[in-house]
Amino acid sequence: MGAIEGQRILSSNEWETIKQGGDTAIKKWIDEQMAGKSCNVVLIGSGTAGRKWVDYEIGKAWNDKKGLVGVYIHGLKNLGGEQANKGANPFAGFTVGEQKKALSSIVKAYDPPYTSSKSVYDHIKSNLANWVEEAIEIRNRY
Repeated sequence: MGAIEGQRILSSNEWETIKQGGDTAIKKWIDEQMAGKSCNVVLIGSGTAGRKWVDYEIGKAWNDKKGLVGVYIHGLKNLGGEQANKGANPFAGFTVGEQKKALSSIVKAYDPPYTSSKSVYDHIKSNLANWVEEAIEIRNRY
């Protein structure tokens, strides 16, 4: 989207190469990608919640005191021109602090209020930078 500077999209071939190295290689790659970043953006699709590496990123981001924000992307069309069902909130499975507060009550997950893919895309693109800044501010309070 170009809304966040310096973020390169990973091709499926690159991801397959990384996966061949096993869990250690995947963790190392994720750790390297998150190094020097102040926020982790989780794009929430129909199969995002509960995925091993998504959960790893969420836990790592929180433990490293990085901002966390979620963006529902079910309104965007896939390569086949189809829109997916809305996914579950991936932060719901985490608790933090001594009071075991639900992470989903702290971290915001934005659901664009549009049904057309173009409008959803435009909404995300125009708001993502502000959502990231807000996520960093929220994390600084905890």
